[in-house]
Amino acid sequence: MTTTTPVSNGLRDFYEDPAVPVASGTPRSLRQARMLAAALGPATAGAKTVLDIGCGDGTAAATAAPFLAGHRLVGVDWSQDALRRAHARLPYAVRGELTDGGLPFKSATADAVLFSEVIEHLVDPDGALDEIRRVLRPGGHLMLSTPNLAAWYNRALLLAGVQPVFSEVSLRAIHGRPGTEVVGHLRLCTARALRELVTASGFEVVRLRGAPFHGVPRPLRPLDRLACAVPSAASLLLLHARRT
Repeated sequence: MTTTTPVSNGLRDFYEDPAVPVASGTPRSLRQARMLAAALGPATAGAKTVLDIGCGDGTAAATAAPFLAGHRLVGVDWSQDALRRAHARLPYAVRGELTDGGLPFKSATADAVLFSEVIEHLVDPDGALDEIRRVLRPGGHLMLSTPNLAAWYNRALLLAGVQPVFSEVSLRAIHGRPGTEVVGHLRLCTARALRELVTASGFEVVRLRGAPFHGVPRPLRPLDRLACAVPSAASLLLLHARRT
């Protein structure tokens, strides 16, 4: 999704470009939405507040909305262009950043945070997780998704001396790896590294799942779906953690 921590005017301009992809596909969004709905339970037990931080154009939140009926879903992004698009999909979308003063919410006011495909764009993921922990209530849920550096095909590509998928050395063009889209990834995690990072930031990992990636060539997609059974080798990592 659209990042919430720009590091320069050039990178800010890059993320303001509507042509930059902001999601990794519907299968990931659906899996993450079901995980969140199971964690929150039905709204009959009380409406919960869910922040989609780095909501981009609102695609992930809109996909999750039918599973979260009765709960309050709020999109948050720093990009004005992204927010304009998100308003067409979400009832609430507000401007906010994970740095430069933090999110526009009081401490311990959110029950859950969706953090979909954001952390790989951040210069300071530790600070971002600190700010997310601040706005979550004790026991609140973090639903984080990110590309997997150790995806099954990346292991083979590295052995062949090829730059892994999802990793980038330039904002202008793809160099040394398959694919054609530049998406501005700055950091990539393995399943182990993601668990350790989130735990060190004051969260308890509840579950880690895998999800397929829509950019995998069609003949290889059945294999990509099979790899989801082993999250450490899946294309995408879906992590559910709780604020301690």
